[in-house]
Amino acid sequence: MPTIFSHAVIPASIALGLGSKVIPKPLLIAGLIVSVFPDADSGAFAFGIPYENQFGHRGFMHSLVFAAALAGLWTWRNMEFNVGGNTVKRSVVFTYLFICMASHGLLDMLTNGGKGIALFWPFWNERLFFPITPIPVSNIGLSFLSMESLNVVKWEFILLWLPCFALGGIGWGIRKLLEKKPAA
Repeated sequence: MPTIFSHAVIPASIALGLGSKVIPKPLLIAGLIVSVFPDADSGAFAFGIPYENQFGHRGFMHSLVFAAALAGLWTWRNMEFNVGGNTVKRSVVFTYLFICMASHGLLDMLTNGGKGIALFWPFWNERLFFPITPIPVSNIGLSFLSMESLNVVKWEFILLWLPCFALGGIGWGIRKLLEKKPAA
């Protein structure tokens, strides 16, 4: 899996590109939370659930169905839709949260380790990777604090952070250009 930092890059770069009128701070925080939430399934190891089980690590919690269900539940139950006088449509909240959470499994599919992602659970239990897996897999637990993990972060910075923040920066720039009022 990519590091927790890299999973958070997706919601942060989307929020940068779209701005706080579309993605207000409470929604950004929700996006950050759901982007890392699927790795809570690594707790399955403590209960003796094997990795390859649909309820194991990178199982159902990494699926698109689970991302849609959690985004829908959060949208329905927890979000305030009027933030600072700015009304955020439920469709925007749901779409943003779904993309943030679904991105977790998709990023994991770019890693070179593990047993794949159950992206299409419950319709298909096959574990998947992308044909190209350029991101080194991150260590889990305390072994995350190792020199090997620095190498992972280096590759994530090059392959994920720079492109994502470049796209977010382009969105920010376009937004700022469009916000400028013509001189009278």
